[in-house]
Amino acid sequence: MFDLTDKVAIVTGARRGIGRGIALALAEAGADVTVSDISLEECQKVVEEIEAMDRKGLAVKCDVTQKAEVEEMVAQTVKEFGRVDILVNNAGILGGFKPFLELTEEEWDRVLEINLKGQFLCSQAAAKEMVKNKWGRIINIASIASGQTGIGYPLIAHYCASKGGITALTEALALELSPQGINVNAIGPGVIETDMTKGMLADEKTQQGILMRVPKGRVGRSEDIGAAAVFLASDEADYITGATLFVDGGWLAG
Repeated sequence: MFDLTDKVAIVTGARRGIGRGIALALAEAGADVTVSDISLEECQKVVEEIEAMDRKGLAVKCDVTQKAEVEEMVAQTVKEFGRVDILVNNAGILGGFKPFLELTEEEWDRVLEINLKGQFLCSQAAAKEMVKNKWGRIINIASIASGQTGIGYPLIAHYCASKGGITALTEALALELSPQGINVNAIGPGVIETDMTKGMLADEKTQQGILMRVPKGRVGRSEDIGAAAVFLASDEADYITGATLFVDGGWLAG
């Protein structure tokens, strides 16, 4: 089960944190992986880890807000591996904590450009390749901080708006692309221990406040999200599309 042998995956924002964890999990399940991010050197380090698993890896520098760079990332993947089967849209930023009344237009635009527009551009470019084989998996990284089924969160209105947009985009793409054999789902992580959350988790009071909300009693790890991505990319998840899988240690159930 959950065998991805000889599948070809692209993971954006994969030089560290959740993206690295997803890239390594896909490789461990048998996939060849394009590791994409804004630092080619750091991507190459992840590729070396993938190659140590006897899988193939490709490092590609890509700013997901730039259409030409996104299309080049997909083109390089096809040139190297022959096709694209799986896309994980992980690239994103928090954008910093700031009261809504002090949030600038530039700060709003930057978070929406990377977190939401980036997923649109990458999904469109990858899906054009996937339709050629009538099979594909697009996995969008959302968040519990996405409103509606998730939660709102103070001081990060721009981040919450972007992640809520991702869940809506996921549902819309699932409806359009399912007839082409492409499943589109999202993963909504809770608080995961990464460089993005390091500062927040370093504060003991903040960490304890978070743990009080999590029935599992621990902060999430990138491996937790990697395992979810492998499942959604697999044939075993064939009948799942348009869904958001929350991986939050039970936070939303509380």
